[in-house]
Amino acid sequence: MPDDVLGQFAPPQEEKEVDTAKKLKFAIIGTGWIAESYIQSIKLMPDIDVVAVADLIPGKAEKFLKRFDAEGPRIYPDHKSLIDNEELDAVCVCTYNTQHAPVAVYALDKGVNVILEKPMTVTVEEAAEVLKAEKRSGKVLSIGFQPRMDENMRQIKRIVESGELGKIYYIQTGGGRRRGIPNSTFIEKKTAGIGAIGDIGCYALDVVLNAIGYPKPLTASGHTSAFFGANPKYNGKDAARFDVDDFACGFVRLEGDIILDFRISWAMNMDTSGDTLILGTEAGLRIPSTECWNGEAGGPLKIYKEVAGRQVEFEIPMFPSGDSFGGLFYKKIRSFADAVKDGGESPVPASQIFYNQAIIDGIVKSAALGREIEIALPEI
Repeated sequence: MPDDVLGQFAPPQEEKEVDTAKKLKFAIIGTGWIAESYIQSIKLMPDIDVVAVADLIPGKAEKFLKRFDAEGPRIYPDHKSLIDNEELDAVCVCTYNTQHAPVAVYALDKGVNVILEKPMTVTVEEAAEVLKAEKRSGKVLSIGFQPRMDENMRQIKRIVESGELGKIYYIQTGGGRRRGIPNSTFIEKKTAGIGAIGDIGCYALDVVLNAIGYPKPLTASGHTSAFFGANPKYNGKDAARFDVDDFACGFVRLEGDIILDFRISWAMNMDTSGDTLILGTEAGLRIPSTECWNGEAGGPLKIYKEVAGRQVEFEIPMFPSGDSFGGLFYKKIRSFADAVKDGGESPVPASQIFYNQAIIDGIVKSAALGREIEIALPEI
């Protein structure tokens, strides 16, 4: 099951009935680790056929299809030859980070709907180009944030929107891993572009930014480091090629007089860098951290407030994790496919994740300069 790949598996339950009168033709571009979750999820969807795959590495796509007993799809050496020679409804962009923008732009400009894996891009300038292509095409573009599908994450947004917290003025978010440095294309700038800040930091940002309505980011003061990834003591032979961040933090000012205090890590000498906190003038919300951050709450949400002069706190009952057929990853792709079939809105709009990418980019640029910067947003 796909969520097992991501460490968030839940036993499947009954699938909601789907209309199989029209089958969607999907292609998967990039056949690395994340593509495994895509093909496993799509195999559970009777209204979708994977008709083609592409990978730059000779033989990799063939092994990928054989491993998942999917011998039918046609194989291409790159995204352009695939898109140019197939009649497609959608592509799943599962390439390494530095190829996210060019592949998504090419597909959209060819009139193909796109689900684009996270992080959306490496830079905010690339994100702007993807948004321009989406606007030109009129197609559905959704970004691969499966935590959006989790009912506990949705509950955070419902709490904020209820007004229970009052005016939001400060947010602490982030998390990470005590030891959890990936390998492969994740750890080199030529393929990943950015490290932990893009890989799992984008999730932490989305949880809180989505809850508060994605206000515009204004300034960033950031720091990045690589004390663990570049050290053979902690990262063995991969240390020699490690040239991205394994830790990042930032202090970001958002429109609406909101302060965002952010930190994320692939490795640190601590079990957690702290819970996520959303502070409001009427109440505060605590979202417990997890040992390995994949976009889930580590326990029941807790609200702190004052009632009749007494300081009180209470827990919000949690929804079961992965409470529907196929788990969160399945729901991510299913919601995108439904939007494609029905002409609906993108389930994870790129216009929102543009601000997510702008914050990541602002922290990286600020860290390089060693000072606070204004976050410049390219025009779309």
